[in-house]
Amino acid sequence: MTSTSGLPSEDRSTVISSSVLREVKVEDAVGTVLAHDLTQIVPGEFKGRLFRKGHVVAIEDIPKLKDIGKEHLYVIELADSDLHEDDAALRMAVALCGDHASFGEPHEGKVSIKSDIIGLACIAREVVDDINRLGEIALASVLHHRVVRPGEGLAATRAIPLIVPDRKIKEVERLAAAYRSGNGVAPISVRPLRSMRAGLLTTGTEVFSGRITDKFGPAVKAKLESLGSEIAEQRFAPDNRQTIVNEIHYFLKQGYDMILVTGGMSVDPDDRTPGAIAQAGTDIVSYGTPMLPGSMLLFGYLRGVPIFGLPGCVMHDPYTSFDVLLPRVLAGDTIVKEDIIGLGYGGLYRC
Repeated sequence: MTSTSGLPSEDRSTVISSSVLREVKVEDAVGTVLAHDLTQIVPGEFKGRLFRKGHVVAIEDIPKLKDIGKEHLYVIELADSDLHEDDAALRMAVALCGDHASFGEPHEGKVSIKSDIIGLACIAREVVDDINRLGEIALASVLHHRVVRPGEGLAATRAIPLIVPDRKIKEVERLAAAYRSGNGVAPISVRPLRSMRAGLLTTGTEVFSGRITDKFGPAVKAKLESLGSEIAEQRFAPDNRQTIVNEIHYFLKQGYDMILVTGGMSVDPDDRTPGAIAQAGTDIVSYGTPMLPGSMLLFGYLRGVPIFGLPGCVMHDPYTSFDVLLPRVLAGDTIVKEDIIGLGYGGLYRC
């Protein structure tokens, strides 16, 4: 039996705001339009869309629908004041996305925002928090200042229910526009990294004399090259303060974009590197960071050139304070004391 509305008389209807969501038996759904994507999962083989939102149900679809456990489908009648989940998620992504970031098609009420380049993720946490306070919609992102590569995720927008009030998405658009107006950038974007040429000075009498093989050079070279920069020249110095000072000044005269000094960063009496960096005329931002590994790192500027004193952990630990600060320098940031202080929260990677 069919009702005067053209839908089966036993269908159930849910009114959400001014929109109507009708539940219809699959056997009675032929000719109706799907209100959302339907996913098929074959364990170990496949997970993905079986039918897209907007698909017109045909009689041959019924067995497939039953195979994925569907006995009922939703048919939707949207009010002007409401949005479908996909449209809501897409409008959020459009509002939030900025330089060097792009997004794909919506799927099951979600849109992924990804990086187009290798760079530094710029995420406005205050906007993320404000959006997540609105309810019925969600925004998840990577951490601010994380290094991202082409195709890597930055954020994802999500509509929680199938139908979202348009006013909520208008508020997202307002928040994003206000942030752009006040900061000149979108709430979610990527800053490119400059290609820099660094001079690398490896200190230590044991390495200078050939007693042991240098391990710092290959490790530091790999880190810079992975971010699009290079070690232009590597030199060696014994544990002699004046010699180290002379080598630092040599690199400065070569016009390199950055100077890296490795080894001799502890409080051992033979470790001359921190004193030599200071004696060379460096304006030291910080000697020591509240991050493990990498607490003995030194950072400063010598006549405007960034200079690092790198502790031994850089040789063998995959992620240290150097891996946090190096991309910031490559992105063109001027590192200040507050940046160093901020490394402590969430900065424990190894006890």
